[in-house]
Amino acid sequence: MESIPDVIGTGLRVVFCGINPGLMSAATGHHFARPGNRFWPALHLSGFTPRLLRPAEQQELLTYRLGITNVVDRASAKAAELSRAEFVAGGENLVKKVLDVQPEWLAVLGVTAYRDAFGERTAAVGKQDRMIGATRVWVLPNPSGLNAHYTLPKLAEAFAELERVS
Repeated sequence: MESIPDVIGTGLRVVFCGINPGLMSAATGHHFARPGNRFWPALHLSGFTPRLLRPAEQQELLTYRLGITNVVDRASAKAAELSRAEFVAGGENLVKKVLDVQPEWLAVLGVTAYRDAFGERTAAVGKQDRMIGATRVWVLPNPSGLNAHYTLPKLAEAFAELERVS
């Protein structure tokens, strides 16, 4: 499987946007499926979900008015394998998705992915000035276990900042 289906619909509070599917996610068809990924624990610890969901339960996010997509649809072992052109094209595709479903917030998981997809060289984690239609944009840290800058408690606090305003 080269990519995995989005978990999105209309009426959502937040659509979380990963960089691209990892190989484990592509193999299972579930977002953030690698065991070391901290997306699901951070989502729960921040208050977005009442319990820790497993990747196989991703459709349950819709009941909490949450969704998931990716900047780039192509699966890879590492985000570093993606080209700048893929990020730019992914950003354009992401804008179309957001305009179609109109969530309150788009939360891009990874500041470098956001910078590359939208040409925002100085973007930092947090609320962005950019709007996509009526959708506000927030950048969260990448929840990959490879992102050593953010421990799970720091990651959960970054998610909680968005949860409080959304």
